[in-house]
Amino acid sequence: MKNIGINCLCAALLAMSSGAVFAEGTVYKCKNAKGGMSYQGSPCAQNAQPVSSWNAAKNADHHLVLKLKEGGHYFVDSHINDKPLNFLIDTGATTVAIPQAVATAAHLICEKQTTINTANGIANACETTIGTLIFGPFVLKNVAATINPTLDQPLLGMNVLQQFKISQERDEMHISAR
Repeated sequence: MKNIGINCLCAALLAMSSGAVFAEGTVYKCKNAKGGMSYQGSPCAQNAQPVSSWNAAKNADHHLVLKLKEGGHYFVDSHINDKPLNFLIDTGATTVAIPQAVATAAHLICEKQTTINTANGIANACETTIGTLIFGPFVLKNVAATINPTLDQPLLGMNVLQQFKISQERDEMHISAR
């Protein structure tokens, strides 16, 4: 595989669609002085605001490789309804779970009040539907989710993960289309 620095979203999309180039390592998504986003292989400049970093290798055959992070967790940069966020991969979560602040920013609405069982006990939540959920090369439509007002980290749950082939080797999680 070849390491590349991606300087704009266009280059990232071109690389993914051509199948000839693979992105590996850390790619920084930065906000420039004019408020636009750029993707680059080096940390954001001091006058730019770092938005997130991306430690996933992607290729055109719809395969995503995530690197194990400190604490033994896997994370994936994603978008819900064009709102960028970073999901924790959670095989213990029945559904995608979204913190209230993220849900508000992504224009998700409460469709039905519900209670959910969490690691911290029973909690009040809302059922919602995510119009478009994107992670790695995968795009899903009309995804069931819960809005949890006490949650801090978005969780990518089993209602999404069960749709993919998932394996773990050493310190990597491999996610591919079935």
